[in-house]
This record gives sequence, C-alpha cells and structure tokens, in this order.
Amino acid sequence: MTPTVAVDLGKTGCRAVLWSGDSPAQGVREVPGAPGLAADNGVAAARASVRAAVLPLLEGEPSYRLAAVCVGAAGAAAAPEAARELATQLLDDLPADEVAVTSDAVTAHAGALGGRTGVVLAIGTGSVAIGIGDDGSYARVDGWGPWLGDEGSGAWIGAAGLRAALHAHDGRGPDTALLAAAVARFGDPDRLPSALGRDGNPARTAASFAPAVARAAAAGDAAASAIVRAAADALGEAVLTAARRIGGGDALPVTITGGLTGLGEPLLGPLRAALTDSPYALHLRAPLGDPLDGARLLALEASAPHEPHVARVRRTTPDPTVPTPPVTPPAVA
Repeated sequence: MTPTVAVDLGKTGCRAVLWSGDSPAQGVREVPGAPGLAADNGVAAARASVRAAVLPLLEGEPSYRLAAVCVGAAGAAAAPEAARELATQLLDDLPADEVAVTSDAVTAHAGALGGRTGVVLAIGTGSVAIGIGDDGSYARVDGWGPWLGDEGSGAWIGAAGLRAALHAHDGRGPDTALLAAAVARFGDPDRLPSALGRDGNPARTAASFAPAVARAAAAGDAAASAIVRAAADALGEAVLTAARRIGGGDALPVTITGGLTGLGEPLLGPLRAALTDSPYALHLRAPLGDPLDGARLLALEASAPHEPHVARVRRTTPDPTVPTPPVTPPAVA
C-alpha cells in the first residue's frame, strides 16, 4: 500500500505518523502545536508545526511518494478558507499526491467511532462536540476558541483555576489550594498575566494548569471542585445538544476523547453522570482509535460521512522528490 501520513495538530502539540500498509512505519513524532487556524498568522504557524513533525519522518527516503496526507487541525472548523490554504501550502512542501485538512474534532470523531455516525466529545486545550447522524446530519457544538467558548476545556479549567487563585490572592474570594499551586507553577501572582502570554499561546499555558485544578478537586478543595463540576456540566450539555441536533435515537454511540481525559475521575465521573441522566438513550463507549487513526482513515477514504467538512487538494503537477529540511518548531514553554 502506498504510504500515507496522518497529523493531529492541536494547540498544545502536533503529532504525526507515517503509515506504510496497515501499521505505522515508525513511531509517532511530536512537536509543539500552533494557536489554531483562526488565529493571527494561524496558517503560517500550523504549516511550521506540520513541517517540523512530518519532514523528519521522510528523511533518508529521497524518492518517497505519499498517497495522501491528512491533517486534523485546531481551528479548521471556524476557518475553512484557512484550512484549504494550509492544504495547498503543504502540497507544495511534501511529496504527496493529495493533502486533506479538516478540524481536529472531525479526525477525532472519525478515529473514535471508526468513521461511523454518533457523537464524539473531543476535549483538550479546547473542547468541541461533533455529531454525525445516520441521515447525514451534522452538528458542531462549541469549539469557539478560548475567548468565546471551549467551555469545560483544558484552557477553560486552567483559566478558571487561575482566576480563583487570584481572587484568593486579592482577598475577594475564599482560600483555595489553587493559589499555592499557581505560585508553584507560575511564580509571583502579580506577574501571572505576563506569564500567561509569554510563549504566544495563552490557551496552551492556561491549559497546563488544568491538572493542578483536578488534583486540588480530588483532594477536596471547594473552589477547584466547583470548577471541575462546572466543566463537566458544560461538556455534558455540549454532547446532549449535539445528540438532539442529529436526532438522537436508540443507543446513540457517544465517545469521549482527547488529552483532557487524563484528568481522570474528578472530571469524568460527573461528566458520565450528566450523560447518563439524559433524555436520550446514549451508548457510552470507549474510543476505537485516536485522532491519528481518524486522520489516516480520512486520508484514504473520501466517501466517509465526514467528507463535506474536509478541504482536500490534489496535485496536478509533478511532486517534489526531496523534502526540504524541517523548520525548527517553537520552543515549549
């Protein structure tokens, strides 16, 4: 089988894997992510991250020809023109016959449900629920970015935890272990605003504090517990809204995926409870695969129900045979 490359480009990290046949040709390569396609210079930042992740996979293979590359990119749903622009630019960069770019939530959906219909909640630095119905109906709930949405996401939880810490620091909120956690993570609270934006990706920096919020909640801190419960409620509402919009029927498959699942029971316990106590017959199931599996599936399959949400560009001129050297990814904060 002709090789393919799958890419999962998030706001925190960018992962890429080269597939040759039915198994990866080598391990997953990971570099820092990008702020999102809808951000200022979003296409340029995304292109740099993808190149840094993909080109080393092709080193030593000057005649390597890829059937397709599929990138699931944060922000693609809100900026479809940027998604197509990124696909076009990557086609210039890579020795591939075709490049497809779609939302990282779409690749998460395809991977989690094996390309089938249902609802997938993707939670990481951002958050979005994607529903695809048997009749082709499509629902995207949230995923509006850290300033207008992404409720319940890693950035949302982290920012809420930092606000609670600053309230305690000011004396206008209850004492909370989050203040000590914020000082341990970021230093002097008076310098927290500048620390949040020091690497140019405030959402990613805020999300880095979400595990501390979950740990404080697990230890019984009232402020942290309230934040995590509110996050679970918001995420549950997103899933239920997506289910309603695609016509949730009997045993509608629902899967939760993404890096934020690593917070464990402080978040997942109340989230499962919110979904269980719903007007729909939801069938909670473990994901069949991850966003990289979904990107590979969509790279090879242009007839999946996700295709209307994929920007796919095919080469019409001879492709480059020797990849250019990878760019240096931005430093991790």
